[in-house]
Amino acid sequence: MNPIPISKTTARRFVMGKQGLWPGRRFLGAKGTATALNQMDALQLDPLNVIARSQDIMMYGRVLDYQPELLHQVAYKERGFFDYGSTLFLYPISELPYWRLHMKHAEEWKRLKTFRKEHPETIKEVINALRINGPMGNKDFKGNKKLINSYRGGKDTSVALYSLWITGEVMITRRDGFTRVYDLTERVAPPKFNYSATEKEAEDFFARKTISFLGLMREKRWRVKFSDYIQRKIGVDEANRRIAEMYEKKIISPVSIEGSKERWIALTQNLPALDKLDAGKVPDAWQPLGPSTQDEVTFVAPLEIVSARGRAKEVFDFEYIWEVYKPLAKRRWGYYVLPILYGDNLVARLDPKLDRKTMTLHIKGFWLEDDAPINDPKFADAFGKGLARFSNFVDAKKMDIEAIMPKKLQNHIRKILKEAPKDFNSTQK
Repeated sequence: MNPIPISKTTARRFVMGKQGLWPGRRFLGAKGTATALNQMDALQLDPLNVIARSQDIMMYGRVLDYQPELLHQVAYKERGFFDYGSTLFLYPISELPYWRLHMKHAEEWKRLKTFRKEHPETIKEVINALRINGPMGNKDFKGNKKLINSYRGGKDTSVALYSLWITGEVMITRRDGFTRVYDLTERVAPPKFNYSATEKEAEDFFARKTISFLGLMREKRWRVKFSDYIQRKIGVDEANRRIAEMYEKKIISPVSIEGSKERWIALTQNLPALDKLDAGKVPDAWQPLGPSTQDEVTFVAPLEIVSARGRAKEVFDFEYIWEVYKPLAKRRWGYYVLPILYGDNLVARLDPKLDRKTMTLHIKGFWLEDDAPINDPKFADAFGKGLARFSNFVDAKKMDIEAIMPKKLQNHIRKILKEAPKDFNSTQK
């Protein structure tokens, strides 16, 4: 089967559009938040709140009127999604039957299997407490024993909760801030999704999801990613057989991307969108409800799948490493740097921090790419409007933009901010 050739621009627009980031925000309200989350396939969660949590910045880039309470509403009040995994993601609740396979295999994880064998009474204690008391968080358990060098908690009840959660016996019923509150799965999961799919159904589902989440992926990477989902080692022969079957059933199609020598794959159902993009058009369902990313820049969250873990280089030729866990001396840019999306490209980055005592948004650092449209007044307008929206989102009352250079760009942004719907008075250092 001959690969379908597409340009690098088409590939970039597709992976962003499939994730709902381009060509602009096309979702609105709680219903739109749920639709966006379903389209994204998964939303990585992170507790850090330097200016806003990564997951909220992600949703802000997709939902025109987004506020964090919308995520809590659709996930925990409406039970549309559930959070799960050693790398924590939010998934559609309709996927729960398939994730039971992952949960089943998690029972064999060496550390947790050893813990359960050595602390059976603690496991029973936690289950009984939840059954009697209802929803409980880690702080509600005093614990019987402190554990040394445990990466999942300092007391036995903490690890017991984690073990019960990762194997599917309990679920997170809500969050207080970012603190997990657990309950028995039978009281959290909607009955119609509280069952286990067959092993074949689950593996077939994850075979597709592996590709769907990334939009486009290298064929040779599929085996490792698929194996992670199902928690089972996949050999080369099995991977080749499964890929051949997906080709034969027209579930996937081969793609060649301009400038890449590797073979890529996409879900066949996405070929119409790729064709339209390669013709220079935008799929009808992707039309934005507000300004496009050409009219107003978007600040890209640290854990966006389109740019995290080296994909920024792959998709945008943009070097991006989240430096939050790097020692200060080893940081090239800053603690919580966000890439700036203008049109269909990443053109700059900034390091924001919110002083919650004065509600001042400080731009601690700003860096333009070499090919950034620095002298284009349209970019300056789009940057200023994007910064104004971002300030509204985090409820900033003042702004410090002295780090934005050149001065001409800074002055233009000051003008935009003064004209913004809210009063954002830039402060001088």
